[in-house]
Amino acid sequence: MLDVTKRPGTAPFDTARLDRLMDEAGLDFLLATSKHNVQYLLGGHRSFFFDNMDAMGISRYLPVFVYPKGGPQNAGYFGHGMETYDAQVRPFWVSEVNTKSGGSVDVIQKAAEYVKGLSAKPRRIGVELAFLPADSAGTLRKVFPDAELKDALFVLERLRAHKTSAELEKLRLASELVIDSMLAVIQNHGEGATKAELAEALRREETARGLTFDYCLITAGSSLNRAPSEQRWGKGDPLSIDSGGNYHGYIGDLARMGVVGEPDAELQDMLAEIEATQQAAFAPIRPGVNGAEIYAAAEPIVRKSKSHNHYEFLAHGMGLVSHEAPRLTNSGPVPYDAYDAQRPLEAGMVISVETTLQHPRRGFIKLEDTVAVTPTGHEIYGNRARGWNRAGAVA
Repeated sequence: MLDVTKRPGTAPFDTARLDRLMDEAGLDFLLATSKHNVQYLLGGHRSFFFDNMDAMGISRYLPVFVYPKGGPQNAGYFGHGMETYDAQVRPFWVSEVNTKSGGSVDVIQKAAEYVKGLSAKPRRIGVELAFLPADSAGTLRKVFPDAELKDALFVLERLRAHKTSAELEKLRLASELVIDSMLAVIQNHGEGATKAELAEALRREETARGLTFDYCLITAGSSLNRAPSEQRWGKGDPLSIDSGGNYHGYIGDLARMGVVGEPDAELQDMLAEIEATQQAAFAPIRPGVNGAEIYAAAEPIVRKSKSHNHYEFLAHGMGLVSHEAPRLTNSGPVPYDAYDAQRPLEAGMVISVETTLQHPRRGFIKLEDTVAVTPTGHEIYGNRARGWNRAGAVA
């Protein structure tokens, strides 16, 4: 097994930015324990063995990244014994590496002892409360009875808010491949296909293109139920496919529409109205514009619609996590404050823009797009297949 060793390297993130965020939050140390934040802080590492599971034996996999404020040269990583293989193939940049743990208690014990070696009495330790098991938290409190454990979610979210060119490319690829997968499913299926069959076909298409399939929210006809089921796609019925597929952890989250045969005039008008809302929301997206301007541009179109009571417009941040920074509203389905509504957008931020019509008679009609803020404006990833995609036909 690989024991604690010296492997100094260059941090793959902005350490000065992290130091500033930690200083503002009053943190002396940061212990990241979520897969997505550990991936970010280690520059892409996700355990091949635990990529899709956590539970093992009588405990669980828990990666622990340790960062002392102002001391990137002393950053450390503590992981499971299976990660020895990962470290041999792609050595971690941090100076301290220990992959001799087997569960959530022994790994946090090793990480805590390492912190203690750097500072006998840290005052405030930043942790991910939503990703810290109770037995791990109890162990930390035993080692540091006088330290305050503070939630570091906000610190880590703000650190990830500005995507690098490499991150943006992963998001672009994820989006393009999700669209490719959706079109393949629509083109290869038609009247009589069940929602369960379509969702499974999408999973296969995304996987074949190198994506990790996350979910498929799917509706057909007038039903508003988005779960895969034995409901069949009928002639003239709208089909909504909303899927998340990720590329190396970065999420492609888009929604497109399909139809068997030709859409009638009412369906065409409804989707055109949704498209107009999307385009209006895209228009203000550029550096320096307050996040609330996205809503201000879209909402007048929604309000004047005769179906406005059935519309929902939403814009939220995207990246390694769905609904990460920027936070643009406090009235969406995921509860958080509208921190970025009155703050300027910045280049490197990525936003999901979605307009949904849940019509009681015509069903679920939706478009969702991923938009990156560029230095001069914005770029829409997967910007195609925006109309009615016919079953068995090339869009």
